[in-house]
Amino acid sequence: MSIKDPRILKIKSVDDMKAILLDKGRPLDSFKPGDTIEVWNKMKKGYSYRLSVAPGTQMAFKPYATPGEMLALGAFEGKYLNDCLLEFPAEWYWNAILAGKLRPGEPDVSVNLLGVDSRQPLQFWVDSGWVPGGTKKGMHPELSDTKINPDERGWFQWYCRYWMGRRLPVLDAIQIKRWSAFTRHAGQIKAHCQPGDLECRPRQRQGLFQWSHDPFI
Repeated sequence: MSIKDPRILKIKSVDDMKAILLDKGRPLDSFKPGDTIEVWNKMKKGYSYRLSVAPGTQMAFKPYATPGEMLALGAFEGKYLNDCLLEFPAEWYWNAILAGKLRPGEPDVSVNLLGVDSRQPLQFWVDSGWVPGGTKKGMHPELSDTKINPDERGWFQWYCRYWMGRRLPVLDAIQIKRWSAFTRHAGQIKAHCQPGDLECRPRQRQGLFQWSHDPFI
């Protein structure tokens, strides 16, 4: 099955996504160790990676939610991976569509779990050196290096591919360290909010969720 479907580059609506998923969507249980995953979307073409382990297994950290759960609960204004639906399990997209959480057209803050915006634009990530092609050399200069980091959409894209079974030891160690460091936001919420008060620091809570930490602390 070819992943080079020109409809991917022209997705404008949920109906467009449904049509592609019905024709070519791949169920989670069809992804196996040893599979080569071809990437063809609006931002990258010609990249591929191998699944070293079965999806969702042999994780070196303990995220709060799976990528599919995050999409279905509401993250990134419903806009993050809508042109990657032939790279990842069809269930991720079907569940998020049924929950009304995807926005192929314009981003929509209201679909986020906490109903608030909690991210910087991609250009800010590039300028900060957090994704390949950036120029700033910060704590993790490897993230700017296209030879080390193939994930131009940042941490969540890395997490999706890691959860699926890709293993890149140098990059994985950095991204897991960044995930661990993000708990500082949980500490700030605990210091300033009553437990479970979702109206207290909702942007930080949404940010925690988008890094797969518990936002309901």
